[in-house]
Amino acid sequence: MLAVVLRLDAPWMSFGGVLVDHYGFTERFPGHAMLAGLLGNALGYDHADAPLLQELQDRLVYAARWDAIPATVLDYQTVDLGQPKMRYKGWTTFGIPDERKGGPASKGTHQRFRHYLEDGLLTIVLRLEGDVPPRTEDLPGALRRPARPLFLGRKACLPARPLLDPVSPIVEAGSLVEALARIPAWNRDGSRGREARLLACWPEEEGREPVPGSRGERRVVFDRREWRSQLPAGSTCRYEGYLALEAR
Repeated sequence: MLAVVLRLDAPWMSFGGVLVDHYGFTERFPGHAMLAGLLGNALGYDHADAPLLQELQDRLVYAARWDAIPATVLDYQTVDLGQPKMRYKGWTTFGIPDERKGGPASKGTHQRFRHYLEDGLLTIVLRLEGDVPPRTEDLPGALRRPARPLFLGRKACLPARPLLDPVSPIVEAGSLVEALARIPAWNRDGSRGREARLLACWPEEEGREPVPGSRGERRVVFDRREWRSQLPAGSTCRYEGYLALEAR
């Protein structure tokens, strides 16, 4: 089994929990929709490519662990959309003007409360099931030269380093958890981490105790999207717990 190794490092990340009124929560780990969107941006997909994004989400399998545990922060955001300067079109990196659609939400003062994960470093191993393009081995090239800007959850969450592991961007192992247990942990300054057991999540089919010394609790997360309508739709069963790294 081939898997791609990502190192997500940023001042802020946000992993799209369930939105309640003006409160945007974050999950502890990224979900299928967030990672499908990330890979889709790298491959050059946009929202009009709903079938491609849906297929990408359905084929995606991953495991993740926190090498550096983040702090949690709440950001209060407010904007007055009625100001004259807010009536003009904005410009995008593609040179196409972007303007706000009409309706009551396009005017007035808006308040938002957004939750973020601060100063963390997350290692992910992922693969795409099935022998159709794009394949797992196609992803490193797309992530090195992404067709669209990449961000870690919300657009304000820009990565602090290239996403691919610079030493082993692609690995081979018997399972995702086995691969994740072999990959050395990092500190955010680039030095080798010292922790032997790290907070992690992994697919339900890899079991509650996937490698010696590891143990998880089964959890259902609502992390999928129906890409044509852009609405949350679907859940995933996974294990969350502690992963024991291989001794080195």
